[in-house]
Amino acid sequence: MSVMYDVIIVGGGPVGLGLALELGLRDVSCLLVERREEPQRIPKGQNLTQRTLEIFYFQGVAEDMRAASIKSQNSQIGDVTIYGDLTSPYWHAPPGREVVRPYYFQDNERLPQYRTEAVLRSKVATLPTVEARFGWIAESISQTDADVSVSIANEEGRREIVRAKYVVGCDGARSIVREQSGIECVGTDFDQTMVLAVFRSKELSEYVQRFPLRSTYRIMHPDLKGFWQFFGRVEADDTWFFHAPLPPGMTKENFDFHAMLERATSLKLACEFDYIGFWDLRVSVAETYQVGRAFIAGDAAHSHPPYGGFGVNNGLEDAVNLGWKLAAALQGWAGEALLQSYGTERRPIIEEVAEAFIAARIVEDRKFLDRYNPALDQKQFEAAWERFKEKSPANAFVYEPNYEGSPIVAGPAGGVSSARGMHAFAARAGHHLAPQPLSSGRNVFEELDRGFALLAFDVEPEIVESFRNAASALNVPLKVICDTYTGKREDYAARLIVVRPDQYVAWAGDRAPDDIGGLFKTAVGAVGSRLSHPSTERSSAKII
Repeated sequence: MSVMYDVIIVGGGPVGLGLALELGLRDVSCLLVERREEPQRIPKGQNLTQRTLEIFYFQGVAEDMRAASIKSQNSQIGDVTIYGDLTSPYWHAPPGREVVRPYYFQDNERLPQYRTEAVLRSKVATLPTVEARFGWIAESISQTDADVSVSIANEEGRREIVRAKYVVGCDGARSIVREQSGIECVGTDFDQTMVLAVFRSKELSEYVQRFPLRSTYRIMHPDLKGFWQFFGRVEADDTWFFHAPLPPGMTKENFDFHAMLERATSLKLACEFDYIGFWDLRVSVAETYQVGRAFIAGDAAHSHPPYGGFGVNNGLEDAVNLGWKLAAALQGWAGEALLQSYGTERRPIIEEVAEAFIAARIVEDRKFLDRYNPALDQKQFEAAWERFKEKSPANAFVYEPNYEGSPIVAGPAGGVSSARGMHAFAARAGHHLAPQPLSSGRNVFEELDRGFALLAFDVEPEIVESFRNAASALNVPLKVICDTYTGKREDYAARLIVVRPDQYVAWAGDRAPDDIGGLFKTAVGAVGSRLSHPSTERSSAKII
């Protein structure tokens, strides 16, 4: 009789591995099916955000990632934006995500995706509840009301039917799980073929020393119509990758990359190519992230160009959001609405990233390049360039994914889940919890566990006990963290904070709600109505 898994994960890139790790650490049995025996050595998905390193911290691999990092060898994370070509006098090195560092528990990091995958593979191999099948592909998926069946095969022609309670497609933009679940994608197709090349050039490494040390160099050129061409450092000192739109009249067959590289740089470069590939520029988002017992995550759910470092970071956030909810459902403390909230929370954020942060930026850059040209009106261009430069820090700060519109958090009336927000230390329902020190000398994040947490600052013991009892009655895992309402903890602007297993705030207020049990029922999807916002609640408990 075949083994019955809790979850089958199709696709073992960073998202599939991240989900397997999240589930395995929660004692959920899963089978990971991945067609590649070894990670593909193409330098993509390199810039990992502070939030992603938080995820890795809770998965126990943050230090392993830093040990595998290439940042110390090459440069700090960030980019230089240049008008025209690399020799242009018009460039700037804008602040990046370092401007939001105080709101996260970890520093960001930089390493190629194949190194990230290697770390995750090693960690997954230590988990007794995770079985990994590398060199296998999923051929078909079917489901009933009770389970799912996946037909898998390897290169030797061996075939098996494996079964589980759920299946998750982390199998990329051509996802078989998405396709066979009947999920359609919507988005913008720019009808543009892009080139990715990996090459070695000592001259390029020497020339970019005119700029501040950065990991990526982006060139804006009028001929590109808003599409990006950008260089990025790889792990060897003189190894680079380069993304660029295929020029009109060129095809994959007649393409002269060396000539294109020299036009982009306006330099004569001796270089050796290690890899040249092509991809289509489009942004697309799946219309739903769930059909019955089948879910999709990462590139299977959303596909967009490598602009801004959103891809792998958002995919790993998908994995964490879905991971704790699947575990809760399998362990019996989730309501029906909890799994449904995965798509409800994640899809609006991804849709906004795809259209407002990526597609809209292409259009915005195109308008800028069409309107301003230093050869035609230098004074006008330079004034516009200064305004362009001033927007960069604001753009970094406004990207703050949140779940204010989620049915399982106590967001504000009329709140919507969005990729846009404002970073703050105040604890707000639906938003990521900011780190703060405790009087013990440890950080709040060092005390958070895999379940829910209650932060209680100068709160009467009987109120704390009422939260414990309400969670216990529903079998919801809850860790209580008590401390004084001083030492920067008052910056949370709430004495009571319920934190979800993914470090997002479910509820916050100075007074306990009348129905604490209802709070937890909603937070785990056990009731259909949203929690009321703290400002509208009548208090039945006193805080000291």
